[in-house]
Amino acid sequence: MQMASHLFTWLALGCTTTYFLLFFLLLRHRPRRKSQLPNLPPGPAPLPIIGILHKLGDRPHISLAELSKHHGPLMSLRLGHVTTIVASSPAVAREILQKNDQHIASRFVPDAVHAFDHDKRSLAWSPMNYFWRHLRRISATQLFTNERLDKNQGLRRAKVQELLDHVRSCCSEGLPVDIGRAAFVTVINLISNTVFSVDLVGLNSESSHEFKETVWAILVETGRPNLSDYFPVLRWMDLQGRRRRQRANFHKLYVFFDEMIDNRLRHASANATCRDFLDVLLQSLQRSEIDRVTIKSLLTDIFVAGSDTSSSTVEWAMAELLHNPKAMARAQAELSEIIGFGNHIEESDIVRLPYLQSIVKETLRLHPPAPFLLPRKAEDDVDVGGFTVPKHAQVLVNVWAIGRDTSVWEDPNKFNPARFMGSGLNYRGKNFELIPFGSGCRTCPGLPLADRMVHSMLASLLSSFHWSLPEEMSSRDMDMSDMFGLTLTKAIPLLAVPTRY
Repeated sequence: MQMASHLFTWLALGCTTTYFLLFFLLLRHRPRRKSQLPNLPPGPAPLPIIGILHKLGDRPHISLAELSKHHGPLMSLRLGHVTTIVASSPAVAREILQKNDQHIASRFVPDAVHAFDHDKRSLAWSPMNYFWRHLRRISATQLFTNERLDKNQGLRRAKVQELLDHVRSCCSEGLPVDIGRAAFVTVINLISNTVFSVDLVGLNSESSHEFKETVWAILVETGRPNLSDYFPVLRWMDLQGRRRRQRANFHKLYVFFDEMIDNRLRHASANATCRDFLDVLLQSLQRSEIDRVTIKSLLTDIFVAGSDTSSSTVEWAMAELLHNPKAMARAQAELSEIIGFGNHIEESDIVRLPYLQSIVKETLRLHPPAPFLLPRKAEDDVDVGGFTVPKHAQVLVNVWAIGRDTSVWEDPNKFNPARFMGSGLNYRGKNFELIPFGSGCRTCPGLPLADRMVHSMLASLLSSFHWSLPEEMSSRDMDMSDMFGLTLTKAIPLLAVPTRY
């Protein structure tokens, strides 16, 4: 009887709480007088409380692209209690990322990113203040300048060679290659050698799988729809547990980073010169410019963003080439003519391989690493195309939709690298038809490194081996669907069979 009484009490309390929450949300969503309403862009009619959350699905980049066909390239959506503006054309993207860059440069921070206060210390998510500029300056000058990248070219050459050795081993054993995983390990070890001067994982080790799973888990918890993001009043409840799981994901990386930092500090010499990026960060720590938690947050950004974008692009490129054998044949013919099969490829050779460069562009057009880039937030009411982007609105640029816009691209769903031959289009942020790494002050700082690594890995794989699908598969049977996190990954990992020429 007492148990039943307690149960009744908890049910009554739950119902009462739910009633007041719904009343509060309905009150916040009550219609305003017409004179109070901003001139929002067109969009679908929202349902009470939830808005259009029910229309997002598990692949929101596709759902919002479909909605833009009906409501136009600049849409206003109500996602729960959050006003969201979506740009789906090059012209609108230019207005947001170039003309109004300074007014829409803040981040709309997902609740999961608040784990360990990551949003306050992250290069990707923190506000554009002095602290953010300091982090960006450290990263740019110590990792991504042409001078620094040229200096580390030998390291990248060694990591690509290790990738080719792994593929040769698979050839000898008659095993297929998991392209995404192999590319991931290559990039992770390149980053870890740049930061720590050591390899992080082995190509055949279980640790590589665990690290990849952790990186993907971070991207999923950050990018997937979360009730806490759409109903801020409920954020404290963490209803879907995303912030809790993100803390666990971050903790796995932080434990490793702490070990590396402690080991370096134990063996540090007062007069030692900087040999890698960790030394640079520890010097900044000694000058009290950053703290230890900030170092771990910055390293998390570098490892997560750097490893996933480059490796997924290589996997998608190889998948598209195997799905389109004529494009594969043309790519290998170019490599045979310019470089010669089996010959080592230098980064300086890439400029002589226009079709290879076109393959990378076409891959990024169809499969941008971050389909919405990272969400931005309007700091003020901003006029875009005659409509108002209201203060505090979330702003998304659907680069996936732009890459498949029929008014921009002929036969946009077809993989056709030749469309870029002689076009002059590039993805460095000035051509808004192709902005997979963003544009303006929030352009991905790691673009110069990703550009070199993706071309080198792809060219080396194509030049050194003939590639086919497992015996039971044909190019027509390939599943080319994607899986949405913060980034897009191939839903079914690509297994490809290499043979030596």
